[in-house]
Amino acid sequence: MRIRGWLSVLAAGCVLLAGTPIAAAEPAADELRGRLEAVPGLTVLGERPTEPGFRLFDLTYAQPADHRDPAAGEFQQRLTLLHRDLARPTVLYTTGYNLPAQASRTEPTRLLDGNQVAMEHRFFTPSRPDQPDWTDLNIWQAATDEHRVIEALRAVYADRWVTTGASKGGMTAVYHRRFYPEDVDATIAYVAPNDVVNEHDRYDEFLANVGDESCRAALTAVQRDALTRRTELRDRYAATAAAGGFTFDRIMGDVDRALEAVVVDAPFAFWQYRGQQDCAQIPAPGASLDDLWEFFGVTSDFFSYTDQGLDPYVPYYYQAGTQLGWPDVSDEPLADLLHNRSIGEPRNFVPREIDMRFRPGAMADVAAWVASQGSELMFVNGEADPWSAEPFQLGPGSRDSYSYLVPGGNHGSKIEGLPPQQRAEAAATVRRWAGVDQQPAQVRTALDRAADVPRTPPMLP
Repeated sequence: MRIRGWLSVLAAGCVLLAGTPIAAAEPAADELRGRLEAVPGLTVLGERPTEPGFRLFDLTYAQPADHRDPAAGEFQQRLTLLHRDLARPTVLYTTGYNLPAQASRTEPTRLLDGNQVAMEHRFFTPSRPDQPDWTDLNIWQAATDEHRVIEALRAVYADRWVTTGASKGGMTAVYHRRFYPEDVDATIAYVAPNDVVNEHDRYDEFLANVGDESCRAALTAVQRDALTRRTELRDRYAATAAAGGFTFDRIMGDVDRALEAVVVDAPFAFWQYRGQQDCAQIPAPGASLDDLWEFFGVTSDFFSYTDQGLDPYVPYYYQAGTQLGWPDVSDEPLADLLHNRSIGEPRNFVPREIDMRFRPGAMADVAAWVASQGSELMFVNGEADPWSAEPFQLGPGSRDSYSYLVPGGNHGSKIEGLPPQQRAEAAATVRRWAGVDQQPAQVRTALDRAADVPRTPPMLP
């Protein structure tokens, strides 16, 4: 089962933010930029307009390609900085993928009325060495990237720091804490799975019980209907791709394999981003080709399985196939109609010239740390999100840490979706960790609201 990624689709526009009063005098504009430019390894590329009360800088930071061998070369890692005030806490945020094109505040940044540093994950272009050694793409190397960025920027932002991210970004934030537990004061991870033992997944059990039985049956029926009409759908897929200049030969191999990936992924993707409210929109057997095309296009996204759609996510699939694991969902209900069993394994989504071998144990190590030593951790998951089938689990050694489940929530679940008492408790905990006593009075911007619904191509965490 392929995995739907997390890449925010951001809307334009904003409204005035009324933040908490600034307690300390701000440096002059040129003084702030001067402080940033004085940080070794940090390059200020420029400043862009942003919402009132903030300044937005584009930055890069020089990172070793291999932190164990700094002489082996380096790359420039892209960052953005939303500067609020030197006296406020700072949130370090990553999607675990590319840097979002537009900067918007995460929920912790809004709760704290703080500064925000967003960073691109290593090996997602352009934050990649010119001649990458793919074995340098692992959770320790990425955690060390974060460690160095935080250490460097503490020279400017000396107040408390928290890390956050959703889905793969949340996973990445937890991995950083596992290796550098004292770097920051807290971590808030949203909809972040932890696939401890890949062969013992609980995704099948989850998908067999989520929603109501009639909806689950309708999803299987539409998959089977699509595969029995393979030729019609495949021909439309090929023609549409050709018209757009999209190809299949470099990664998937051919359009037939890509079509099967689209169809097989549909139930996971449906529950990840849609839900029970959309069950009536599942085409019944015998529906028109147009209806089938529309359903799978909205649910699984045909573009995502072209070479051009897959290429930006090759680093994720490499990580999934070497350390992170992936949802091993049964395709048995479709077995008699499939040409390519196990089409969802990460090896199918990474070019063949990139060698990859799964190395078990990394996720079990992180899980053991969370349960035995993790502190100041908060996990927020969605009740109807398939990724919640494999959550991080707190244990007897976890200290001052919390796990919340948003009722009916999907892969866009947030603290603000919790029941009122839990919402207030979680928000108060985040502010306590960051040393912020008062809840900031603020109006959410259009950009903030848009960022609450993270999307990527089908089913990446």
